[in-house]
Amino acid sequence: MTARASDRARYDRATAHLDAPLAIVDLDAFDANADDLLRRAGGKPVRVASKSVRCRALLERVLAKEGFAGIMSFTLAESLWLARSGFDDVLLAYPSADRAGFAELTADPKLASAVSVMVDDVAQLDLIDAARGDGREVVRVCLELDTALRLLGGRVRVGARRSPLHSPAEVADLARAVSRRPGFKVVGIMAYEGHIAGVGDSLAGRPLRSRAIRLMQAAARRELVERRAAVVRAVRAVVPDLEYVNGGGTGSVQSTAAEDAVTEIAAGSGLYVPRLFDNYTSFSGRPAALFAQPVVRRPGVGVVTVLGGGYPASGAAGPDRLPVPYLPEGLRYDPQEGPGEVQTPLLGSPADDLLIGDKVWFRHAKAGELCERFDSLHLVEGDRVTATVPTYRGEGHTFL
Repeated sequence: MTARASDRARYDRATAHLDAPLAIVDLDAFDANADDLLRRAGGKPVRVASKSVRCRALLERVLAKEGFAGIMSFTLAESLWLARSGFDDVLLAYPSADRAGFAELTADPKLASAVSVMVDDVAQLDLIDAARGDGREVVRVCLELDTALRLLGGRVRVGARRSPLHSPAEVADLARAVSRRPGFKVVGIMAYEGHIAGVGDSLAGRPLRSRAIRLMQAAARRELVERRAAVVRAVRAVVPDLEYVNGGGTGSVQSTAAEDAVTEIAAGSGLYVPRLFDNYTSFSGRPAALFAQPVVRRPGVGVVTVLGGGYPASGAAGPDRLPVPYLPEGLRYDPQEGPGEVQTPLLGSPADDLLIGDKVWFRHAKAGELCERFDSLHLVEGDRVTATVPTYRGEGHTFL
C-alpha cells in the first residue's frame, strides 16, 4: 500500500461516522510541518500568517510551540477580535480603511498595545486620525517595503503590486513623518517577497519555465538582500528602537532567515501545505488540510459524480487555482465541466471502485481559503478524529 493509499484508509476510518462534505486537518502532518518551518527558520521566530490558518484553535496550537511568536493578520476587524481573544502580538499585514475599527483600536489600551497596523502612505495616517473620535491611544505602525524586482529602469517589474515604498530613502521619509506625528509610533518593517516565497520553482513537465523562475528568484534575492539591509539601516537611523523586521513566507523561509537585517519570519501556508506548495525545490511538506466530497452518482464506467467541490482559490484564474482530487489517486476532472458549485464529475479507473456515499478527498489550491467553505475542522490523529474545532466561519466571522 502506498503512503497516500494508507492516508486515505486512515481518513476514511477516522470519518466513517461523519457525512461529507467535511474538512479535516491531520495533526501529525500539521505538527511535522510546523517543526520543519522552525528548522528552516534557523532560530529566528516565526510569525504565523492567520489568513493561511483561519482557525483559532490551530493558531493556539502552533503558537504554543517554542519558536513561533505572534500573528500576522489580514483585516483590522480580525486583528481586534484576535486581540480581544487573548493574542497579544498581532501584526496587521495590509492597510485598512476600517474607520470603526480604528476608533475602537485608539480607544482601548489593551487593543492598542497588542495590534500593529500597516502603513505605506501618509494618507493612511490621516484616515486613522479622522476616525479616532475620543480615542487617544498611540497606534503602533509597521512600514511595508515594496520587494518587487525592477529591471530596465523600472520598465519591467517582477513581484506583487503592494507598497509604493521601494527605496531606503522613501521608507525612511515615511518613518520620519510617522515619528513626528503625535499618536503614532513606528515599531516594525515588513517586506514580503511573494515572487520568491509564493511561486514554485519546480513545475511538473515544464523544465524551461522552472529554470527561468529559479534564475529570476536568484536575481531577486540578491537585489533584495542588499536593498532590505539598506532600508533597515535608514529606518533605524530614524527609529533606533525598531522592534522587528519581518520578511519571508513559506517558500523562502531559509533564505530570508539567513539575512542579518531580518529579525523574524512570516509563514502560514506551510502548516497546511495546499497544492500550490508542491512545486518547490527548497522544501517539501506533508498535506495536512483536506476536504471530502461524497459520491452521489455513477454515470458510467470510469466516472463518478461528487457533490459540490467548486472551491477556486484567489489569484489570476487558471487550472492551478482549482482544488485537486487527491484520494483515491488517479481521479481527474472532466475538462468539459471542471469542479462545479453543486456537482463535480470525476474521471479515471479508480471511479469504478467507488460506491454511492464514499468520500473523495481533495486538496485546496491555497491554505486558509478552505476554511471559508466549512464551519469546522475535524482534527485527525492516526485513524481517529480527536476533536472538532470551529473555523473563523464557524465562529460567525467572514472577515473578507
